[in-house]
Amino acid sequence: MAAEDPPDIEPKEPGIGFHKGQREINDQETVHALDRRNLERESKHVRLHGAVAGRPAGNYGGGGAEARQNNSGARVLVVCSEMTAMSFRGPSGTHMATLVEQSLFADGAAAVVVGSDAAAGVERPLFQIISIAQTLLPESEGCIQGHLTDCGMMVELEKDVPKLISKYIGASLSEAFDPLGISDWNSIFWIVHPGGRAILDDVEAELALRPEKLRKSRRVLSEYGNMSSACVLFIMDEMRKSSAEEGLSSTGEGLDWGVMFGFGPGITVETVVLRSVAIS
Repeated sequence: MAAEDPPDIEPKEPGIGFHKGQREINDQETVHALDRRNLERESKHVRLHGAVAGRPAGNYGGGGAEARQNNSGARVLVVCSEMTAMSFRGPSGTHMATLVEQSLFADGAAAVVVGSDAAAGVERPLFQIISIAQTLLPESEGCIQGHLTDCGMMVELEKDVPKLISKYIGASLSEAFDPLGISDWNSIFWIVHPGGRAILDDVEAELALRPEKLRKSRRVLSEYGNMSSACVLFIMDEMRKSSAEEGLSSTGEGLDWGVMFGFGPGITVETVVLRSVAIS
């Protein structure tokens, strides 16, 4: 996960790496990542570029699952790497979005391995991916934009983004959890991309969530900032670590079912249903 290196093991099959980042990654960095995990140099790797805000969910969940299914026995190493250098600039008296951008966004990197049928005694699963869905919110055209200019990337964030996300998030939850018979949103654990404090505040208020439900998302935002695609992996890592430290029964704060939300340009919302793993 984000902050802990897994044990070095010899893979049964060549790995498949996804490297997601906002900027170009050179081949030497890819080689370094393969070597650190004892992966074969001929391992397939796919680079996913472009600012996708907090949307690694479908990228690594859907893409990773599909790649694994098409390559029996494979383990998919997903690397999320984000840098803000391209959009870093001094304050502007005429462009208030620059102030928001500089105070909110941050560099970050995290990694996760996706697979199935864990090797007993060798691999330690942390969460199970049950389902993935993606939706484009109505009324959201132009709410999150990025423009390349002479002074770098200019990010445009409309003030209505938090309200739009909170307005439609209930529908995404119902679609994902109705088949499981779950409608009490305080009965599941939450991993929400912290696009900003206002987004977390509005989601919490709209769904009447108890304050502790978004505590991990708020902590990551406070400690690290908005690291785009890497954020939810940091939150997953925080959750599984604190669950173990507090002596809870599962990686999901002692709960069985949970949700991961990613938000990105569009506005696009990705909803991932997760199941926690028992802590032995």
